[in-house]
Amino acid sequence: MTNCFLVPEEKLKEAAKKVFLEKGFDGTTTRDIAQEAGMNVALLNYYFRSKEKLFSLVFNELLELNFRGMLHIMNQPIPLKDKITGLIDHDFHIFRCNPGLVTFLQNELHRNPDRFLDAISFEKGRLTTVFGQQLQEAIDAGEVRPITIPHVLQLIAANVQYIFQSKVMATRLWQMTEEEFDQHLTEHQKIVKDMICNYLFIAKPD
Repeated sequence: MTNCFLVPEEKLKEAAKKVFLEKGFDGTTTRDIAQEAGMNVALLNYYFRSKEKLFSLVFNELLELNFRGMLHIMNQPIPLKDKITGLIDHDFHIFRCNPGLVTFLQNELHRNPDRFLDAISFEKGRLTTVFGQQLQEAIDAGEVRPITIPHVLQLIAANVQYIFQSKVMATRLWQMTEEEFDQHLTEHQKIVKDMICNYLFIAKPD
């Protein structure tokens, strides 16, 4: 839906999301958001009172978007390997659709770690219950090397997020166009899935 069809609150939230992802909290002013939305600052203050309140709404929606997808994958009745590759695909999709999200989340973790960790802690139980049981069963069956959930999720995060963080450097260093970088992402996505699954899952003897 284009901005011209959004009610003022939604139009301001969409504008805030775009600007916050580009500039972060500290680099964004209410005037930046109002200008992006084609409105005045007084209207923004009428609906949201403060930049901090608007930022909290955007931040919580982005986290929920990410965790909703993870939760859906982790709770599906599918093989563990499909869940691992599904989580990797999910992260690539989220960061492709939301340029700047990786840096945005990293900056917020450093700027306001308590709020970030409170949100993560709230979701942790929902994310890990079924997945943790399935992982432990695979370990007990000798199908997966002994490993904890934090290690699995950090393996995925580290191998997915950096390529988005380093886009500017990579495109300039290797002289990639947007189309070439997009193809690079697709190739890297497959490499990450193969690499992590080959590490986690124990090959059956011939």
